[in-house]
Amino acid sequence: MSTRNTPWLAGAAVALAGLCLGGGIWLGRQQVGGSAAPTGRESGRQGLLRQLASLEQLQQRGEADAAKQQRLLELLVALERRDQAITLLEQLADQQHQRWGLRLLLAELRRADGDRIGATREVRQLLHSRPDQIEVLQLYSLLQLEQGQGREALQRVQASHGRQSQGQARVQALATGLLLAELLQRQGTPGQAEAVLIKLAAAFPADPRPLLARALLQQQRGDLKGAQNSLAQARSLKPAETDPRLDQVATAWGLAALRAPSRTGTALPRSAPSAPNSP
Repeated sequence: MSTRNTPWLAGAAVALAGLCLGGGIWLGRQQVGGSAAPTGRESGRQGLLRQLASLEQLQQRGEADAAKQQRLLELLVALERRDQAITLLEQLADQQHQRWGLRLLLAELRRADGDRIGATREVRQLLHSRPDQIEVLQLYSLLQLEQGQGREALQRVQASHGRQSQGQARVQALATGLLLAELLQRQGTPGQAEAVLIKLAAAFPADPRPLLARALLQQQRGDLKGAQNSLAQARSLKPAETDPRLDQVATAWGLAALRAPSRTGTALPRSAPSAPNSP
């Protein structure tokens, strides 16, 4: 089973996107800011290549300001010029230590290029200064799992969750707790993972994510009734609002009765299928 996919999100992985170990270079790009998506008249690939050539000339002459360097980086990533993007990121990350997302993106590009050792080195450097940053912990955990070091990731996330659960950082404990539950499940201890999710649901009673994660865990192990109950509890937290994550899970499982009412009326219930197999 690939470590790129969360094993207990069968049929509904998108529901917890951003909190699971999906990997990919979106983590660093979120923190760096901006978008590599082309717009307007420059929407064609040729337009992007012209932009790239112009910005590269400015960079070589030392005339590219921060905004132009940002756009150059976005274009290199979008056009899959990975080696050039890594070279630029190495320079920018060393020059702009306060922009930790640059080094995170560098780590992700190294991983995408097959250099897990180099990626791990970058992430460890980030962990020295930001030991509880959830995006850094996610990528660190993914790298450790891919290298058969899941226990090391588990120990670090457990320590971070313990710190986050105290004092003013308590709000961030939800994200680290969800990551901890996933790592526990991956290490073959689903009972401990569910115990963490139960505690999170009690600590954050207004947030549906612990209940949704528990529903997915229950569904994966074949407890469809328990999964239905957890999903229904998550829905009841905000009965008047539509949460696309809940609808996606309910749709994936065929639980029409638990979906939000449509504009034309309430969905009619139907029999739920048996739990799908894990990927």
